[in-house]
Amino acid sequence: PHRRTPVHAPRSTAVAATALTVAALTALGTATAHGHGGTLAVDVAGHDQGRVTARVTWENDQDSVDERVAATVNAVSADGRRTAGPWRLVRDPADDRRFTTAEALPPGRWKVLVEVGHPALGRDEADLTVTAAPARPPAAASTRPTSRTPEPPAPAPAAADEPAPAARPGTLAAAAGALLAAATAAVLAVRRTRRRRS
Repeated sequence: PHRRTPVHAPRSTAVAATALTVAALTALGTATAHGHGGTLAVDVAGHDQGRVTARVTWENDQDSVDERVAATVNAVSADGRRTAGPWRLVRDPADDRRFTTAEALPPGRWKVLVEVGHPALGRDEADLTVTAAPARPPAAASTRPTSRTPEPPAPAPAAADEPAPAARPGTLAAAAGALLAAATAAVLAVRRTRRRRS
């Protein structure tokens, strides 16, 4: 008689392969951690406009951590009334030992705790004081003179009751002489007419 192959054999093989892969990765991570000292050195360096910054290295040799770092940041205000986090630390592209948060703490005094869980354990805490961002100075007003065409002066209003200009003495004398000559000529004409009639 023919023996039938169990149906679950391929599944058990896949499970075994997955277990071996996980074991190999765990062993590799453990070997890496032991090679650098086994723990991480975490140092809360301060903040950059409220964004928490920390330095994460291997504790034994201070080498940078090449693996992905899983770290969280939690903060509590000095009076205990406000909390922030948990926030994730992100590696600084310019410095592989420097990590920072994308979020920013509001102004105030804070107790900050940074905890790293992968690829090894590490933690640090510090007191940070975040000050308000300085206000921007108001824009200076322009002092340059503006080029404007001067407006012509408005004409002075004419006086309503402006007196007539006084006559000059020479003009008055000439007019009186003309009137006197006309009167004398009229008198002489009348006398001549009377003489002719008589």
